[in-house]
Amino acid sequence: MSSPSKRREMDLMKLMMSDHEVQMVKDNMSEFNVKFNGPKDTPYEGGTWKVHVELPVNYPYKSPSIGFVNRMYHPNVDEMSGSVCLDVINQSWSPIFDQCFRSILPQLLTYPNPTDPLNGEAAALMIRDPEKYASKIKEYVQMYATDIRFEDEEEEEEEEEDDDKEDSGMDSNDNDDDDEPAGKMDED
Repeated sequence: MSSPSKRREMDLMKLMMSDHEVQMVKDNMSEFNVKFNGPKDTPYEGGTWKVHVELPVNYPYKSPSIGFVNRMYHPNVDEMSGSVCLDVINQSWSPIFDQCFRSILPQLLTYPNPTDPLNGEAAALMIRDPEKYASKIKEYVQMYATDIRFEDEEEEEEEEEDDDKEDSGMDSNDNDDDDEPAGKMDED
């Protein structure tokens, strides 16, 4: 059997070669972000989330820590921190990492468990009024889960905008705050 560090590298490479976009955090093989699309035929369809993953030292024998970076309305996800209910991950965890994005998270979003909530409001609404619950999810998808980009993409776009400004003669660092006239004024 391979060492845990080799296994971590192998699983991360598999994930990077899959349909998911992966961004390393501080060039650390134990911490990264993954773009995750909402499952089809759910209110989450059409949404994209950045999921933060931390692999523990004793990975793959212990499950990773997984949390949504952008806001998610779900009974088993803490709305503000993005933490996923550990019971959900631990109950279905096996040392096959790519199952996390192929089955665990899609199943979590497709079949939420309102009896063990991290978000009591979402759980109560799901039980009390499923249509309003689905509507609220779609509202969150529109507000928080569209046009999700990794920081590198955002930095590249900002650099392109700066280049465009420079090309057009506009420079954001120009300060015309001095009160000196551009030319000599005639004083009669």
